[in-house]
Formats: sequence, C-alpha cells, structure tokens
Amino acid sequence: MQKVNVAIIGSGNIGTDLMIKILRLSESLAMSVLVGIDPDSDGLARAKRMGVATCHTGIDGLIQMPEWSSIKIIFDATSAKAHLYNWDKVKAFPDKKMIDLTPAAVGPYLVPPVNFKDNLDVSNVNMVTCGGQATIPMVAAVNRVAKVHYGEIVASIASKSAGPGTRANIDEFTETTAEAIEKVGGADRGKAIIVLNPAEPPLVMRDTVFTLSEQADREEIRKSIHTMVEEVQKYVPGYQLHQEVQFDDIPASEPVFIEGLGLRHGLKTTILLKVVGAGHYLPEYAGNLDIMTSAARATAERIVTGMTT
Repeated sequence: MQKVNVAIIGSGNIGTDLMIKILRLSESLAMSVLVGIDPDSDGLARAKRMGVATCHTGIDGLIQMPEWSSIKIIFDATSAKAHLYNWDKVKAFPDKKMIDLTPAAVGPYLVPPVNFKDNLDVSNVNMVTCGGQATIPMVAAVNRVAKVHYGEIVASIASKSAGPGTRANIDEFTETTAEAIEKVGGADRGKAIIVLNPAEPPLVMRDTVFTLSEQADREEIRKSIHTMVEEVQKYVPGYQLHQEVQFDDIPASEPVFIEGLGLRHGLKTTILLKVVGAGHYLPEYAGNLDIMTSAARATAERIVTGMTT
C-alpha cells in the first residue's frame, strides 16, 4: 500500500506524540510536515531531528509549502479557537480531509469503535476529547444492551500531562464531552468532569463512567463492555478495566433527579478504567495523550483504507 501524506498542525504535546506514532507505527500514513507557531518549540526541533519538514508560520505557511499539494489528511492539534481559523483555510481544498483533535467540534464527533462508519464521507471530523475517547465507548456499550437515560464521566489526568492547549480548553472539554456522550454514546443526558491531578509521582489516567439505564440482563451488559474494551485496545493497548463492572438498582420507589430529565429509576452501572500511555513522547502516565493521538491515527488509517478500496 502506498502511504498517504499527512500534516499535523500544532507542535505541542499532542501534535508531537501523534507525529512519533505515525513515524513509528503507521503502515499507511506518511508524515509530511509538522506545523507550529513557535520556531523554538521542542516539537519542531524533534521533527527536524527525525527528518520531518517543519513550518513555524501556521496553516498559512503550510499552504505555501511545496508539500501541500500532496497532503491528503491534516490533523489539527492546536486549540478550539485556532481550529476555526485553520478549517476556514483548509475547507477551500476539497481533496483534503481534516481530523480535529481540539474541542472545537466543527465537524461531527467521531469515536472509532462506535461511529466511524457513520462519518466515512465527512471532510472534517472531531475526536471529542481524551476523556470522551476513553469513556464514550463504555456508554455506547451499555446503550446497545439497555437504553441509557444518563451518562456521567469523570476523567482524572496527571497535571504534568496537561499542556497549555488542554488547560485553555477546560470549558470546551466539559461541554464537548457531555454533548458527545449524548450524540455518540446514546445517552439522553450527559455530563463530564475533568480533574487535573497534581500528585507526585504522576498517576496514570483514570476514568470513571456512571450510567443510569433501563433494567437489562447484567451479564449481557458486562459482555458488551468487555467486547468494547477489546475494540479500543486494538489501537490503545494500555486501555483497560481497572476493576470489574459494578451494578446497583435504583428502584422506582427511590428515583434520582436528573437535570433536564426529571426523576429516573433503573440500573446504575459503574465502570472504572485506566489508560497507560505508550510513552512515545511523554511518560506512561500520560494515557490521556495516548488515547487521543491513537484514536486520531486509527481514524486516519481507516480513512486511507476507504480511499484505497
């Protein structure tokens, strides 16, 4: 298979990790250009050492480079605000697709094992957030067995793994993830919380997923969750259940109040996850970095498969 040329906009933690993954692991993607706005960034320096072309004048500079004509996929690892500008430039080129790793959510949300096939022909797809990529598959796994009324996720990541872009987009993180819990995960109502854990030594990413659904066979829900974990592990090997799935009854006589839905009862499912990073750029504690970049790489590779079949 001839590799497809790609570019990454954003030379911070996410963009640099994604670049390394493509160079080391991808059989269908060719790393063409890493783009930043700081000529002295570590990401651009690393790209040069690894033989990758660089640009420090953003999307405008990339479009002027000779490599631009052959690039088919552009990853955006900047910020929600910057993505709006970048997409306004890229959308003028219909032969190119954009994979958005910011919470801008211009295009539809995409979580590879859940709804990739629904977005085959879309020019701009959004990878939600690191917390969304880790937890939405679990909400969807419950929802395909029992209708989920409410899904709540708590993503705890090491403070050291959160770069300036992540910190600047906390509000967008919670809003985007909550909406994607509904639109992709299938919940009637979603809520997302992120915790930047300052512990030393840094702890690996931990995610807690709560769902309130209709009553259903608990063993079927458990099997669905384990099957989904295996699907995610195909592109994020460090993704795993931290404990076995837990169930609790919420009886009709003691319903809980959910904002926007009112009183609800049913089956509460608790799923505890941890994500150990591959250590390609930041250490293994940065599972949040790993799941986001791995999901983006998996999406691009599936797009390429569609291009060549």
